[in-house]
Order: sequence, then structure tokens, then C-alpha cells
Amino acid sequence: AHVDRLHTFSVLNGILRLRQLACHPQLILPDFTGVSGKAEQIIETFDTLRSEGHKVLIFSSFVKHLEILAETFRQRGWKYALLTGSTNNRPTEIAHFTDQDDVQAFLISLKAGGVGLNLTQADYVFIIDPWWNPAAESQAIARAHRIGQDKQVIAYRFITQNSIEEKILHLQEDKKKLAEIFITDNDASPVLTDK
Repeated sequence: AHVDRLHTFSVLNGILRLRQLACHPQLILPDFTGVSGKAEQIIETFDTLRSEGHKVLIFSSFVKHLEILAETFRQRGWKYALLTGSTNNRPTEIAHFTDQDDVQAFLISLKAGGVGLNLTQADYVFIIDPWWNPAAESQAIARAHRIGQDKQVIAYRFITQNSIEEKILHLQEDKKKLAEIFITDNDASPVLTDK
């Protein structure tokens, strides 16, 4: 049993590292000096929205990924708010984003932004790495799509092609299909197979 636990831990750690690599190589290779295609796409998309006056919530599972983006924002002179599990001044960061027109990005870690946020100033949400549970992504989008929101909320998901992130998306789709089978008005039970 001890060997099985070690094997499971090793597999999970490998999956985590693949997820981080799909986000930005610096997450696992601190000395990496190249570019990340995903980061470039996030910055380019945000720059377009920023120039049009939009406000954007940017969610990630990885605080380091948000910090890398924050550094790029600082280099470009873009103001932002940042909310992670280690943020001591949560109300101040929230007010920084909600009350100041020139703060157009709110970088939020998944764990820190899970509850108690009502950010209807934002009309765009970026999910910059996919999560196993699609309900968690829906909750993140709901931070902006709340009572009092008078704008259409648009969500972008940034997925690295041919990576573990695509496999996570397929798992999410399978989970949604399974939920749709069981949440039905039909009394007939579905036929389950091992396929």
C-alpha cells in the first residue's frame, strides 16, 4: 500500500508539472528566459480589451502564473489588483479594482476568489488554465455575472494546444455529459458500460 501511495503521488506530481509547463515554463524552470505563447496571447487579448475600456478578471490555479503576468503588467505600466491566499488587505485590493477606472485587471487565484466576491464592474473573465471541475470555472465566471451586472459577461479560456490542458477539457466534457444523463426527467436509467 505504501508503494501504491508513492506511485500515486508521483503520477499526480507529474500531472501538476505538465499543467504548469502548459501555462508557462517559468513555473517549473525558474531560469527560463524564453517566451510563453499562452502568456503572449493573454497579454495581447487583454491589451485589446484594455484599450476599449473593459475590466477583466484573470483567474489561475497558480499564484506564480499570476505573478509572472503581474510583472509584465508592471513593465507596460498597466495598473492591476492582485488577490491570492496570502493577500492581507483583501478589501483594499477589491476596492482598488472596483473603484478605480484605470485599474482594469484583477488577477485572482482560484482558492482566494472562490467565495464572497461580487465584481460586476468586470465584463470579461479570463480562465488562464483549465480546472478539473467545470463547476469551479462557472463559479469564477459568476464573480462578474451577478445581480446588478448591466453588461454581457464574456469568458475566455486559454488552452495550450496538444497539451494536458486539452485532456482536461475532454474530461470536463465527459463529466458534463454524465451529469446531463442523470439530471433528466426521463425515469429510465441509463445503461452504463466500462467504455
